[in-house]
Amino acid sequence: MAEHEPQQGEQDLEKKIEETRQRFNNELLQDSTDKYDSRDVEKFQQDDALVEAYLTWRLYVVDDALKMIDESLLWRKEFGINDVSESTIPRWMFETGAVYLHGYDKEGNKLFWFKVKLHIKDAKSVVDKKKYVAFWLERYAKKEPGMPLTVVFDMTDSGISNIDMDFVKYVINCFKVYYPKFLSKMIIVDMPWIMNAAWKIVKSWLGPEAIAKLKFASKAEVQTFIGPEYLPPHLGGTDPFTYTYPPLPDDDFQTPLCENGPIISEDDMESKEGEMESRDTLESSFNSEIVAKPKKVNFLEDSLRSEDGERDTNMRVKRVRNPQTTFKGLLLDVSPAEELSFGSGENERKCLIILSNVTKNQVAFKVRTTAPEKYRVKPSSSSCEPGASVDIVVSLHGGSQASPQDRFLIMAAEMENAGSQELAQFWKEVQKNKVMEHRLHCHVQDSVKPAANSRRDSLLETSTSGQQELNTALMRVMVCNSRLEQKMNSCLWVQKVLTGLVLVLLVLNLQCLYLLGTAQRPC
Repeated sequence: MAEHEPQQGEQDLEKKIEETRQRFNNELLQDSTDKYDSRDVEKFQQDDALVEAYLTWRLYVVDDALKMIDESLLWRKEFGINDVSESTIPRWMFETGAVYLHGYDKEGNKLFWFKVKLHIKDAKSVVDKKKYVAFWLERYAKKEPGMPLTVVFDMTDSGISNIDMDFVKYVINCFKVYYPKFLSKMIIVDMPWIMNAAWKIVKSWLGPEAIAKLKFASKAEVQTFIGPEYLPPHLGGTDPFTYTYPPLPDDDFQTPLCENGPIISEDDMESKEGEMESRDTLESSFNSEIVAKPKKVNFLEDSLRSEDGERDTNMRVKRVRNPQTTFKGLLLDVSPAEELSFGSGENERKCLIILSNVTKNQVAFKVRTTAPEKYRVKPSSSSCEPGASVDIVVSLHGGSQASPQDRFLIMAAEMENAGSQELAQFWKEVQKNKVMEHRLHCHVQDSVKPAANSRRDSLLETSTSGQQELNTALMRVMVCNSRLEQKMNSCLWVQKVLTGLVLVLLVLNLQCLYLLGTAQRPC
């Protein structure tokens, strides 16, 4: 019986998605086909995850989801969101550093920083500022689809002159309406007491589903949500990051380590080719290809070594769990599609990435990570023949532990003249718009438990799903409670009006009685 419940839930969700699309076509698109941007309509028709996000954010009430979809798509066309790019935003906005993406919170969510003290209210630039915020959100949505953000309002040294309530309301609407399920939490850091009244107004703008995501924290309390490695020194952290432009700050992916030590960069290979590997250092460049020096070859020894190497690789791959999901890319299919799962068990400290070439040419690839000191990747850079697959083993080094903040970047590019090109030179010359990028994040799971505890595990899973259902039910109760409260307020207002009318009628009646009494008295 329990096995049928998830299937029933999936079927119900599919029906909701189909119903939402049908009503969207019949009710919202019926008036005019030019009402929305055709690119947004096409994405809505094809992307089930997008429709599900709207439904989830509106507690699966189709009417509410359609209102949100209508408002969101109208806004996207009005602001030309699909055409917003770095070149369409005034350069001075990037240079101020008032808004940017950098770092992760303790749950692995990307941090979206707002430096409030750098914001000055200006009616002339309000549209550009709104597009600027949308630029960052669109950029992140394309790089990390489906991954939520944690918004951080850093109010250090800010004052009344920095408060722009219209702009704050717009930011809230971005997460409340325009980008469903994007908001993990909103942290207000070091807020001056004089601004308490302003943020009480902000709370009234947030719906019941978002109020629980609003967190107020002092400099000491902010480390409850964000580790010191991603906090600036003025908030008690150790992050040396300083915003500069150009270029735009990215996820700081670096070349990982291979199993037998650090990989030498291109520049160091040219100048230090003859030095020992123990003296080579990891450079933060895109290259990780080592060019071997010419030497005498013993074909028998080499063949034996290659057989041993293949045997070792096969044994290593056998000990690693095979991925279950696949991302279909233009050049490579990547398995798993979204995340690498690590645990505390010995067999859970390694993950397998499978790259499959779907082109007719050789494809070069390389792997980068935000935590190069923690992982060993083999191979971290190579090429894949047409129609072939490559197994990449990612393992934790020493006593390192995986973290949800860790990310991996797989880069691939088609090699049209594979025979005449070295990989190192190829990555120097390849055009950026021809490079396919796919990101994977890390998932930390509990170690696998013995079969004797499987029943207890199933009970825990059942209780977890029950807790999620309870949370959803509580959210619906909060929404209903809010609606009832509004209706009660309107009823009380009507009651007060009626009471006033009754009093007026009573006074008029008394006055009429008085006039009748005086008229009947003898002169």
